[in-house]
Formats: sequence, C-alpha cells, structure tokens
Amino acid sequence: MVKLNGPLLPPKSGRPATQAVILLHGYGSDGSDLISLGQHWRQLLPDAMFVAPNAPEPCVGSPFGFQWFPLNLDRISGRIEGARAAAPTIKEFLTDLWSQTEITPARTILGGFSQGAMMALHVGTAIDEELAGIVACSGAFFPADGFAEGKFAKPPVALIHGELDQIVAPGLSRQAATELSASGFEVSLHISPNTAHGIAPDGLDFATSFLMARLG
Repeated sequence: MVKLNGPLLPPKSGRPATQAVILLHGYGSDGSDLISLGQHWRQLLPDAMFVAPNAPEPCVGSPFGFQWFPLNLDRISGRIEGARAAAPTIKEFLTDLWSQTEITPARTILGGFSQGAMMALHVGTAIDEELAGIVACSGAFFPADGFAEGKFAKPPVALIHGELDQIVAPGLSRQAATELSASGFEVSLHISPNTAHGIAPDGLDFATSFLMARLG
C-alpha cells in the first residue's frame, strides 16, 4: 500500500505533539494547498502538529496535482467507489501516526476540502476509534459499508459549504447533516453566503471555533 507524505508543521510550542490536525486536499491539488490552515491555527493549538498529506495518485486532470480518486462521468457512483478504494490508505496513515507518536485518536481532527472532505467524512465515520472531530469543507458524505448498522465510532462533525458552490452542491452538506444527525452524530452545519467553491472567512471562523472546542 502507498505511504502518504506531504507538508507537516510541528507544534509551535516545541514540545512533542499531543494533538494532530490532518488536512486532506481537494482534487487536482496537493498538501501545500491546505497546510496554510495549519499556519492559521498553530498559535491557538501550540501542541498540535498539522499534516497535509498528498493523495496517492497523480491527478488525471492536473499535471502537478494529486487525486484521492478519479472523476467519473457518473459523479455519485464514482465518488462512492472512489472513497471506498482510497479509504484504506488514509486509515493506515492514521494508524501509523498514532503508533509512532503520543497522539491518540481522541486528540486527532480529520479535516478536508472538496474531495478531501468526502474522504474525511468517509474515513472518520468508518473507524472504531472516536476522533476528536471531523471538519468537512465543501464536501459530501458517502457512508462506508457497516455504517448503517452503527458499527463505528461517532465523532462530532462540522460541515462548511459555500452557498453558491457549483462544483460540489451545498445541498450535499445539508444532506450529510441530516443523515449523520439521524445516525446519532453531533453535527454542526455552516453555509457561507455568497461563497462559491472555497472557504470564506466566516467558514474559517466556524472551523476554528470547532477546533478550539474539541482540542483547545
């Protein structure tokens, strides 16, 4: 199995990390795109390490980027199949992180943007260990096998989406909120007004408040 690697920010405090924020980038991008969020949050979470791994596959549609899974003509089935195929690599990355550091799942936030948000939701709701939380920006939820049977842990979830997103419809985050809430998850949803496919300042503030509530 491919080992993930990418930009990493060590704790601002200089002490060994006791918390982790994992940031999964979108289709055609790379870890450097989201590690800037770590720069924003380092002062607030001085004992956290921030990791933004590059997805394992070169992106078909972007010669310099990566993808967690390819885009299919049938977007829904392609996302479901793609999330299932990419999940084991991310799970192994998390397991390695926890075994090699003093960080525990309960002190780990799994976040992502767009395709990375889809992976954060898929993986974070399909492991036995309960994470500190999941932050999904401009994403969608495609549950793993066994989710409906309640086999996995139920970490709190923050969903953030632009009101005018034409790449990933904001209704998909609303749908995720409904489905996750019905399954017993603590879910908070923020729709950024007049925002397309991106993270607006109000969305970033919402994510920051969630991180501080879970790790601060």
